[in-house]
Amino acid sequence: MTKENASTSFYERPGVEKEIIPIGGGIPFGMERVSNSSVGIGGVYGTWGKSYDNDTLPQFLEERLGRPLQANEKLNLSELGFLNRQHVPLDLTPEEHTDLEVEVGRRFLVEAMKACDWEPSEVEAVLIGMSAPLTEDYLDRITKAAGIPESALKVAIHKACDGSTSSLHLALNPELPENLQLDKNIAESLYGKKVLVGGIEGLSRFVGLSLDANALQLFGNAAGVIGVIPGQTMKFLAGKSREVFDDGGVLQVAMYYPHSKQKAEGEYNVDVTRPSENNIRVAGLMHEPHDGSSISMAGPMGMVKLFVRTGVQVVRDVYAAYQTKLGDLGMAGKSLAVAIVHHANYKINKLKEKHLQGEGIVLPMPWLLSEFGNVSAASNMIAFLRQLPNMNPLDHILIDGFGAGTYYDVLAVELGG
Repeated sequence: MTKENASTSFYERPGVEKEIIPIGGGIPFGMERVSNSSVGIGGVYGTWGKSYDNDTLPQFLEERLGRPLQANEKLNLSELGFLNRQHVPLDLTPEEHTDLEVEVGRRFLVEAMKACDWEPSEVEAVLIGMSAPLTEDYLDRITKAAGIPESALKVAIHKACDGSTSSLHLALNPELPENLQLDKNIAESLYGKKVLVGGIEGLSRFVGLSLDANALQLFGNAAGVIGVIPGQTMKFLAGKSREVFDDGGVLQVAMYYPHSKQKAEGEYNVDVTRPSENNIRVAGLMHEPHDGSSISMAGPMGMVKLFVRTGVQVVRDVYAAYQTKLGDLGMAGKSLAVAIVHHANYKINKLKEKHLQGEGIVLPMPWLLSEFGNVSAASNMIAFLRQLPNMNPLDHILIDGFGAGTYYDVLAVELGG
């Protein structure tokens, strides 16, 4: 595993298209399109807001907190793998937040279609993970603004940082519990169709409603969206989802989306509903902050304890299922080209890698997202797009998502060729 050392802003990265969105005095916006014609997959990723490095971030946070940042509150962010993150101004109105995030969402969908050389009329489904949507109809708004037909299936997934991996899993694995709760199985219905999958996270707005110094230092804005054709450009091999409710409230997150908030003993924590025609909502139950804030979290070691043990178990189970699948396909001995892992922080990934190696599972897990901070559901898609130019036809990829709640989705896929 390697960690980037560059401390430059994402906006200064070669190949990034930059502009100013004329809202609230001007919001910096940057994106990078990525395509790999040999595997038939393309997409776009990027961010919005002013870029803060680890030296300039404390002053911004003190303005947001309204008090000095105490010495014992300052995280060693470079040790956690984060060198920059992007935030929007403190004084945006609710209307400006809405206008900004709808415009940002529209751009990412449009540019992802361009990266795939698709027309909007060809897209038959959009599945987007978002931790805290600013409106219940956010996905409807951005698909309409992007020119995608009303008839296209829209699936909003609210499972915190696991949202984009869960989206991809829903599109590929017909045996997922969420798919089995529906009259029409999403994965079966999308086989062979053009589908946009990703995560769009306006986390600066979200964490701005919290006084948690850890969250304010770790999270920032970003999005990543890819275009896939299930069964053609990406084929499902093995996968598993798991939930382990965070009873202790190690990572408490407000649910900015409808959820029944009911869970009987042994029942699933996820509500799968159809709020309107061609719209599905997958909403995960969260341990919400008692003080009404948006997020409250333990320190980095608390996150390690929350995510590593169960995360290793799920990866181990999927890896075993993958090996069985290889035997069934007569491909025993083939190895995974890369593991795309949610970037909660560098220590979590490093410890997961160590535990897996102790069980004889060696996975290439590159660290790729130092310019963004923890960007929740966007991170897996950004990491995938960063690796996409190096991928080859028929490569096998492991994708590992996990997030507050607590939710885990891990799947092994084969790229097209």
